Amino acid sequence: MAPVRHLISIDDLSDTDLYSLVLRGAAFSAGTAGRPAPLAGDVVGIYFRKTSTRTRTAFSSGALRLGAQIIAYGPDDLQLNTGETSEDTGRVMSGMLDVLVARTAGDPAEMRAWAAQDRMAVVNAMSADEHPTQALTDLTTLQGHFGGIEGLRVLYVGEGNNTASALALALTRYPGVSLELRTPPGYGLAPYYRERAADQAGRHGATFRERHDMDDLPADQDAVYTSRWQTTGTSKPDPDWREIFAPFQVSAALWETSPKAVFLHDLPAHRGDEVTAEVLDGPASIAFAQAENKMHSAMAVLEWCRP
Repeated sequence: MAPVRHLISIDDLSDTDLYSLVLRGAAFSAGTAGRPAPLAGDVVGIYFRKTSTRTRTAFSSGALRLGAQIIAYGPDDLQLNTGETSEDTGRVMSGMLDVLVARTAGDPAEMRAWAAQDRMAVVNAMSADEHPTQALTDLTTLQGHFGGIEGLRVLYVGEGNNTASALALALTRYPGVSLELRTPPGYGLAPYYRERAADQAGRHGATFRERHDMDDLPADQDAVYTSRWQTTGTSKPDPDWREIFAPFQVSAALWETSPKAVFLHDLPAHRGDEVTAEVLDGPASIAFAQAENKMHSAMAVLEWCRP
């Protein structure tokens, strides 16, 4: 068997890997992928330090459907809490697990340490700076709904958080895509992701822009995306942050100039904060189909990790 493949960042994927993972996730979603069991005999570790409904369930269910057995770890289960180094933890686990899916909500360097071997694949189920498996879910959803991603026009409204960072890295690799982010002042994409997305857009024939206001919104968008204002595992130092975020709520008014747009949300959602109930529960919303696609996308990732 070839060495395993790690997914810590969207940057770890070649264009070919990215496109194939999205298509494979869409095939699982459509029921056209067959019933493979490529992980039969494998053991997948599911380690979550932070709360998770969709991602943890998606990878657990996906691993089981692909034939693997799973071991679940909570935030207090490993000897990392008593001072064992990340390097030692990764070295030990790589002798017993075939894949480790981890949500740390911290520095991705820790996962890089676990991935410093070629026996156990490591999958980032969310770190502080990036949520790569969410971006793959998002693209899988767009692929399935529209039948393709090239040329789509996507408006993201809200904080430039780890979901937005991964989305920017992924979407800007598709020719003809237009991705516009409207993020609150002081809460935009980190410089690395903004610069990387702009560079990729230039090389792939896509368009990328970020602004910090809600004026002159682009019309005729294919999708409007938002994320909850309080990202899992984080807090905001500014006591008046809600006043800064208030103009960036996604409401039905956005559909006046983009009447055919679908609505995406990585969930969980707080109705009345980042999105109104009218939008989230309305006919344009495909957010709950997007959530189900987490499992289909997770299956594509797990299959890819074990070539």
